[in-house]
Amino acid sequence: MVSLSLSTSMFAWCALGTSVLLYAAWKAAALVAHARTSPLRHIPGPRSVSWLYGNLTQIARGDPTVLREDWVDAHGPTIKYKGLFNRDIVYTVDPRALNHILSHSTDYPKPELVRFSLSQFLGEGLLFVENDQHRQQRRIMNPAFGPAQIRELAEIFFEKAIQLRDAWSHEIAKHSEPAKIEVLGWLTKTTLDVIGLAGFDYDFDTLNINGKPNELYQAFQVIFGKAALRPSVIPMLKYLFPPLRVIPDIGQRRIARARAVMDRIALKLVREKKADIASAAGADKAGTKPARLQSRDLLTLLLKANVGADIPESQRLSDSDVIAQIPTFLVAGHETTSNATSWGLYALALAPAVQSKLREELWAVPTDSPSMDELQALPLLDAVVRETLRLHAPVPFTVRVAVRDDVIPLGTPYTDLRGQVHDSIRPERWDAMPEAAQSIPGVWGNMMTFLGGPRSCIGFRFTLIEMKAIMFTLLRAFEFELALPADEIVRQTADIQRPIVKSEADKGGQLPMLVRPHVRV
Repeated sequence: MVSLSLSTSMFAWCALGTSVLLYAAWKAAALVAHARTSPLRHIPGPRSVSWLYGNLTQIARGDPTVLREDWVDAHGPTIKYKGLFNRDIVYTVDPRALNHILSHSTDYPKPELVRFSLSQFLGEGLLFVENDQHRQQRRIMNPAFGPAQIRELAEIFFEKAIQLRDAWSHEIAKHSEPAKIEVLGWLTKTTLDVIGLAGFDYDFDTLNINGKPNELYQAFQVIFGKAALRPSVIPMLKYLFPPLRVIPDIGQRRIARARAVMDRIALKLVREKKADIASAAGADKAGTKPARLQSRDLLTLLLKANVGADIPESQRLSDSDVIAQIPTFLVAGHETTSNATSWGLYALALAPAVQSKLREELWAVPTDSPSMDELQALPLLDAVVRETLRLHAPVPFTVRVAVRDDVIPLGTPYTDLRGQVHDSIRPERWDAMPEAAQSIPGVWGNMMTFLGGPRSCIGFRFTLIEMKAIMFTLLRAFEFELALPADEIVRQTADIQRPIVKSEADKGGQLPMLVRPHVRV
């Protein structure tokens, strides 16, 4: 019996190994064949430096934004470089081509590898779904992100910005001035607290220096913390070779446990809010006057829209669809804003005259908590935010794949009339908008920061007002300098463009700055 069991086991393992090898060989052969027969092979671009990684190692080792810009300078606005197994990747900055691709989202969805990676961390929320499912979710979620709804959230933005200001004042009081503060870490806590409250009325309370991490925050850190952001080939291998997906790894098990915690808390929040909505609706129908439903968070607005009379029963989101949005809210709603705001402070530290001029504009506002309309009426703050997002877009590129044969139109390349992408911050660029800028197909600011078309960033207003509220509060209170030479701060190669210290890249995103109180004279 023992001999039979061992023989059967060995046979099973050999069969599995042979299957994996054959599948890998078939996959590799298909990739190599595609690279040699691709209709894109005649598009100009840099030479491949690796038969396996193409040009990806160059991108990983340097600043990908600068590198691609150099390639465009050398080869034109539409180029080709090589990906895994020398597969062709087209890269374009041609406005007409971008408009075509973004406006035909059904023909140009996210690649399966990107969707597979997203599903491992975020589930099947708005960033994952495509076509009819995306239109369904977007239609129901759109009302929660309108101007009136974001206006209601400005109070939360300032509440947390002021809490951050007070925490930094406490840090400065403990040290001699100026204090060295790692601003990215603090801003990440701030924006996480904001999206917790504004997103689904949940307080992570990470800015409370005397508090303890709660269960949801700990689960969030497992899935999206610095350790989870370290590059790994495992997700790509599991995508390329599906049989490997049945073999669990340590990281996958940790993420699965954390996702279970997030889903349990999310389901509890959804049920509580649905009960509140039903109770308020029932009281209205009965003609009584209950306490008005006060929740203004995005999740409550989404749930209310989901049961609206204009949404057919067949088009409504299930509880699981709604729960799938919560990880998306968390990541998209705080990572981009914390990094963009960090880059804004970095840019102002390199331009002290602009920093001082902006501070004078902010001090002309007679309150610590202006309304959204008052924030929007500050021209220099608006120009600084625009310059920051022009220079340091949190998500510097996007990826699409053609699912059918198509001809992409090319137009006259648009030259950035406001200056080269990587020069210093100059808010005066925005005093007069060049007519040619109207050809940029972005949803905001004549830039591609928030994309355009049906899949443009649904939360761009949220990000802009939150970013302005935080910068308003911090720049009125403090003066900022870099704690290191500017060339020591570089961009991390990742989906989100984070500042890192070149000599401490293993520590992940960080931006050490010297912060001192601003004294009005």
